[in-house]
Amino acid sequence: MADENYETSRFSLLPEGCISNIVSFTSPKDACRAAAVSLLVKSAAESDTVWERFLPPDYGKIVSRSNSPVAAYSTKKELYFLLCEFPLLLDGGKLSFRLDKSTGKKCYMMCSRELQITWADNSMYWTWTSLPDSRFAEVAELQSVCWLEIRAIFKVQMLSPGTVYEAYLVFKLNEEHDGFDCSSKASIKLVRENGTEIGNEMTSSIFIVPPTQRRLIWRRRRRRSLPGQINADNRISHIRRDGWFEIELGNFFIGEGDQFDAQIEFLEIEHLNWKRGLIVEGIELRPKHF
Repeated sequence: MADENYETSRFSLLPEGCISNIVSFTSPKDACRAAAVSLLVKSAAESDTVWERFLPPDYGKIVSRSNSPVAAYSTKKELYFLLCEFPLLLDGGKLSFRLDKSTGKKCYMMCSRELQITWADNSMYWTWTSLPDSRFAEVAELQSVCWLEIRAIFKVQMLSPGTVYEAYLVFKLNEEHDGFDCSSKASIKLVRENGTEIGNEMTSSIFIVPPTQRRLIWRRRRRRSLPGQINADNRISHIRRDGWFEIELGNFFIGEGDQFDAQIEFLEIEHLNWKRGLIVEGIELRPKHF
């Protein structure tokens, strides 16, 4: 304990600018912890020098694409946490942007209008509606289809390099939902501009019905003798802080300087049973937490 106090005392003898520079090479979480060491370190750890480093290099350009101005802030630390807690709508509401609080890396959600949804332009199959708890102006609501196919294409240059990203379908199920007793398929392909694929397509089996309804699923499956099983390898949905549900569709790594498209799909085209009641807000990319 005495040795720790001695080392802390020696660290506090450094000039504030030097401490700020050191802290800026850590992480937002470490900077918040360092602020508890002493008043001098607190001042250094909360300086704009530190929090400018935690913001993406192109944050100014991203903020300039916002539909509405960012709330007032007086420090870069305040801006950082505003961008973590209050997603910005970009490019006329096509994308939602925020920062991952623990790492400062970029998170994007593509709205349902920008997704490639089979038969989305036919109101017999899909309709567009506004919901008060959605960040976007419209969401897609499934009326009835047997061929369900939803695709998002992200250019990875917009993301934070050196990061494993996870893709999530963000959705709800209305009270009349039906047809999701069978597993669906999720896949991610990484494709260069010339059309060649990088590595193999990554696929997984998922169940979008919330865990609270799993017993009902089992009863329906036994009654209908449906194929496929729910097991530990199947991904299942979880509720988010914002009240929507999400399910992981897969993940991929972005290296420094990588330039390719991430093509993310959610589909059920094998069983071809009729499905209804799915409400899609979008597909989100965010850093994987290990």
